[in-house]
Amino acid sequence: MHVQEWLETVPAVSIYALVGLVIGLESLGIPLPGEIILVSAALLSSQHEGINPVILGTCASVGAIVGDSIGYAIGRKGGRPLLAWLGEKFPKHFSEGHIATAERSFHKWGMWAVFFGRFVALLRIFAGPLAGVLKMPYWKFLIANVLGGIVWAGGTTAVIYYVGVVAESWLKRFSWLGLVVAVLIGLASMLVVRRKARQLAEEPEPEPVAVAE
Repeated sequence: MHVQEWLETVPAVSIYALVGLVIGLESLGIPLPGEIILVSAALLSSQHEGINPVILGTCASVGAIVGDSIGYAIGRKGGRPLLAWLGEKFPKHFSEGHIATAERSFHKWGMWAVFFGRFVALLRIFAGPLAGVLKMPYWKFLIANVLGGIVWAGGTTAVIYYVGVVAESWLKRFSWLGLVVAVLIGLASMLVVRRKARQLAEEPEPEPVAVAE
């Protein structure tokens, strides 16, 4: 059974809670398919009046913000040993290479790494705990966390919801052609932001310049 088909059997309140919980746990540092759940629920809300997209987006945003904040607190208290422990538990997601990439992004971009990290699966898991480990000032982290959570969770919900509404309307007239065009238009803005976020995450540090004696 696909995620969306399963969500259709769940009451609206449970869907709100599920989306907020999964995204919160993912933001806390536990590898979970938060984006898949959010996209599926947002698309479902475009097809069923019982699921309010505003409430859905709000729950997703709150889950993202709260989860990241808890991850920050855990990372600040646990420090480097926490990253080592996570590497043992989730070697696929918290390998030394992934940690090094995320840490480089944080050192280079600071608050922007937290903000744009929302749009990259790797940084979305790392953002909270790593910001705490690196002892980023909480006020900076909080601003980037809140703005990033709202833009990512709320924006994703809005885009997918309207894609679903437009696609359903167009399908009545243009069959699959309407769906293809609607999806391409709706996802274009998301892809641009995700591409920029990946560039920030993967950009290598510049080589140190030797100082002439």
